[in-house]
Amino acid sequence: MTKPKMTGAKAVIESLYQENVEVIFGYPGGTVLPLYDEIYDADIRHILVRHEQAAAHAADGYARATGKAGVCLATSGPGATNLVTGIATAYMDSVPMVALTGQVPRSLIGNDAFQEANITGITLPITKHNYLVNDARDIPMTIKEAFYIARTGRPGPVLIDLPKDTQTEIIEFEYPQEVKLRGYKPTYTGNEQQIKRAASLILKAEKPVIYAGGGIVISGACDELCALAEGIMAPVTTTLMGMDAFPSGHPLSIGMLGMHGTRYANYAVQESDLIIAAGVRFDDRVTGKISAFAQNAKIIHIDIDPAEIGKNVRVDLPIVGDAKNVLKGLLKYIKQEQVRTDAWNKKIETWKKEYPLSYRKDDLLRPQFVVEQISEVCPDAVIVTEVGQNQMWAAQFFNYRNPRTFISSGGLGTMGYGFPASIGVKVGKPESTVIDIAGDGSFQMNSQELATAVQNDIPVIVAILNNGFLGMVRQWQELFFNRRYSQTCLDGSVDFVKLADAYGALGLRATKKGEVRDVIDEAVKSERPVVIDFVVEREENVSPMVPAGAAINEILDLE
Repeated sequence: MTKPKMTGAKAVIESLYQENVEVIFGYPGGTVLPLYDEIYDADIRHILVRHEQAAAHAADGYARATGKAGVCLATSGPGATNLVTGIATAYMDSVPMVALTGQVPRSLIGNDAFQEANITGITLPITKHNYLVNDARDIPMTIKEAFYIARTGRPGPVLIDLPKDTQTEIIEFEYPQEVKLRGYKPTYTGNEQQIKRAASLILKAEKPVIYAGGGIVISGACDELCALAEGIMAPVTTTLMGMDAFPSGHPLSIGMLGMHGTRYANYAVQESDLIIAAGVRFDDRVTGKISAFAQNAKIIHIDIDPAEIGKNVRVDLPIVGDAKNVLKGLLKYIKQEQVRTDAWNKKIETWKKEYPLSYRKDDLLRPQFVVEQISEVCPDAVIVTEVGQNQMWAAQFFNYRNPRTFISSGGLGTMGYGFPASIGVKVGKPESTVIDIAGDGSFQMNSQELATAVQNDIPVIVAILNNGFLGMVRQWQELFFNRRYSQTCLDGSVDFVKLADAYGALGLRATKKGEVRDVIDEAVKSERPVVIDFVVEREENVSPMVPAGAAINEILDLE
């Protein structure tokens, strides 16, 4: 059979068809003009963002919401470097993404040509893999490999750099049917002997705690997690990335662990005799002072990435494999009547009653109240967050019931993430109510994407917890720098209702508790993008809080 001839740019589009790509988030420029000329006639939706960073965040949000690989596209030089923050965000949180960048023609590479940047070198530490295409004939295989790498094992971003002249070169197109990558063979099935040993440890434990992370959501293991928890009647604590891995309202849920975790989760981990950790990294925000972390507990660590096991904490029993497969294996060996946890669960219930998540109930509009109201009005919404206090309140006071409904920048903590990510989420899940719980500082970092949402008819809701500060930084300044609020005050910097109106979105505002429900209801009914300005108490703090470097049971009293 004769192979069809086409340009490299056309080969890119044909390859994306083969990978079932539905949408690209991008911004055009000189070195990707051949590719954009093909996009003009392509049967792939292209969403023009207003800043390349937003393209990466939107692709990230799309990927987290759907489980598919997100795709973003930018030109060379500043276009490519503007993707970097979004790529790093995806890398830290194990998000499947393929980033396509333009590059100057091959003959000019290394000559400091106009808008040249060594983007493969720049992104080497923050991609799972990256490519500089030196031969247009390699385009189909490169794209095939990129999507395979991005989606398999521990997911992550892959970048493909396309010199402009490879996009115009004529090639014979044939899309490969399989990928063979030497040395890349992710382990999906856990070692059976290790699984048996883990089951034995679990059945002997008297104070077990299940510690679940984003890997549970990625692997689709939420049902298995719930079955294990109920089978051994063990409390479940989650990371920030695992907030939606286990229902918040489940009797065995003890909420988030760590710096801003619940007191009872932190106390339970510190007093446990066994931690069953699945799909987690044991990052510093969770462990606090590592030498003081769970000193009396044996640790079973289940993760698909062997590099994470033993990286931060000592592990008594490692199991490398996909969380869903490993938990299924564990369930075969668990018999409920053999587990002794009654006294342990009673103690945790006592802690829950003694130290509930709470805030001051008065006539003032407090951010926690706003999040609770959003949870009551929109219980099935997909919640996206910015970074800072808003993120922590969204984690603490929204009742999550289903996986892929809490989407946030965890590892990198990227301000400006939430709004463009929510656009990607809504594109991936158009039937869902999508709400970005934002801070006034974070929202302003990518507020220009209101134009993207309006132009493309993407009706997301932005709920700004507007305290006139860079709230989390101000909280640290209050607690540790004698209230010297250096460069954290944003008071009066923008009228968000007028800003929304200027872009053609709906702007709403609430300054009193009695107004909160009405504006949420109006936002949900609207078919336009909506910005709600909740003017909340200015110096409200996130509580509980563990100081940096302290043990996680050394909790500050902020009341």
